[in-house]
Amino acid sequence: MQSQAATRLSLQALANLPSSVRKPAYEPADTRIGIVHLGPGAFHRAHQAVYLDDLLADHPDWAICGVSLHSTDVRNALQPQDGLYTLALLGEQSQLRVIGSIRELLCAREEPAAVLARLADPAVRLVTLTITEKGYCLAGQDLDVSHPDIVHDLASPSTPHSAIGYLVAGLRARRQLGLAPYTVLSCDNLADNGHRLRRAALQFAQRIDADLAEWIEAEVAFPCSMVDSITPATDDALRERVQSELGCVDAWPIQRETYTQWVIEDRFCNERPPFECVGATMSHDIAGYDRAKLRLLNGAHSSLAYLGSLMDLETVGDAMSEPRLAGFVGRLMRESIAPAIALPEGMDAGAYIDAILERFRNPSIRHRLSQIAWDGSQKLPVRLLSTIADALALGRSIAPLCLPIAAWMHFVRRQARNGVALVDPLNEVLSSLAVATTGDPDGDVAAFLQLDAVFAPLSADKRFMAALRAAYAALGNATPAAVTSALVAVHQAD
Repeated sequence: MQSQAATRLSLQALANLPSSVRKPAYEPADTRIGIVHLGPGAFHRAHQAVYLDDLLADHPDWAICGVSLHSTDVRNALQPQDGLYTLALLGEQSQLRVIGSIRELLCAREEPAAVLARLADPAVRLVTLTITEKGYCLAGQDLDVSHPDIVHDLASPSTPHSAIGYLVAGLRARRQLGLAPYTVLSCDNLADNGHRLRRAALQFAQRIDADLAEWIEAEVAFPCSMVDSITPATDDALRERVQSELGCVDAWPIQRETYTQWVIEDRFCNERPPFECVGATMSHDIAGYDRAKLRLLNGAHSSLAYLGSLMDLETVGDAMSEPRLAGFVGRLMRESIAPAIALPEGMDAGAYIDAILERFRNPSIRHRLSQIAWDGSQKLPVRLLSTIADALALGRSIAPLCLPIAAWMHFVRRQARNGVALVDPLNEVLSSLAVATTGDPDGDVAAFLQLDAVFAPLSADKRFMAALRAAYAALGNATPAAVTSALVAVHQAD
């Protein structure tokens, strides 16, 4: 338990922190707010705020105002700490670092006027968001005009509740004041995030002010981005470790793996921080980076999940400690996935794969294979089957790529036989199908291929059918020994 008498982390406490703790390389009080961020949760504070923390020593005009739309938790935890918080970087040699880039914290529900004033501040040239897909109030690709917050905001656009409402209200105020608009940068893990946000904002504006909508369409930039870093939830063990090492209390420390990636579309309508100076990648091919992450990182993750689960392994780290499985996944990325997909110009596929494998081996991150195995019917089409389709179009071998697909089928069968429900939207369909399978490769694969939601249009491709049957047969009775034999054989035969 934390001592009630312990000193609280603050600007005053910085000077007394141990030398082992990395502190801001600038005086936080000397910085000026240039960014408003909607949704200052753990991921933002572990990711984008850290990039800005690296910049502020040389570019002090890019400090952050963090705005929570509804919850007061972040504000109440960090405001007494002068906005400071501790980041634990998890690796073989973990390190604590105090981040000072968030200089103001507001709760829009309680301080709407202050939020709107900050959005209208000419010093603010960039608004960023991590509000999750739910926060965009979308229905498919369009704005959900029946969403309660959107209904309210359309009726009362000067007193918004939603992120979209605040973005448009801020832009409206700037237009009325004759100020340049701010760039709106989505940092959510959402494909095509900037375009989807722009569409929603325009649809909202069109319903309240056609001239404003025309101005936003012509003047405001909504760049896309891609973000990546594993950020485990804060727990009591982290709080206790931070207090022990800092010698003071941090009400809300956070933690993440050492690896981080931020790819930003280089399309801004106002000044921007020099993100490239602190490791971010500026690009015009965000879709290419999304594709690389989805196919290489997530495709390898799913491969580990299903093959590793059949081998009775528990975590990604456990799977990477099994030499044959680790070797298979490394070769799968280098020899089967990377050559079959269109990578962004200038991307070093080998270095990216090396980084993925190092992340998988990180002993400080316990990522359970059972969790990665969730929602396989939705994940496999985009993570692996899309790569198989591209490989077939290029005339490349798909035998290694089919092994994790076959492992998923065996995994579904095992769960059904054991009476374990799948965490999958097709649980009932899959369980019913799996119970009727017999272990015969021809019959079982044919039954699974009837799932058009998963396999169409590949289910009619004879090359895919043959390779998948061979992979299914190679896994035999799907015991750990059988899986090990299949891992060895697939690359020898390819």
